Amino acid sequence: MNTTTAGLTHRDRAVLRAVAAGRCEISPTSGGVLVVDGLCLSDQFTAPRLTAAGLIATAASGSAQLTPSGHALLSAA
Repeated sequence: MNTTTAGLTHRDRAVLRAVAAGRCEISPTSGGVLVVDGLCLSDQFTAPRLTAAGLIATAASGSAQLTPSGHALLSAA
């Protein structure tokens, strides 16, 4: 999947900023649900979409991290 800055929604950008700030985890037991500040993100499609686009990944600790592509895209926005 190829994502450009123009293809990102405001919610996508907000999620990327939250991931960059270290506020997110991806729950492997819940099918990859994104947890922000301890609460499940209501849009269950955001995390899989951003992961498939190569913008976020799960660290060994379960925290969500920006990939190099995610950093570059967020910096460009």
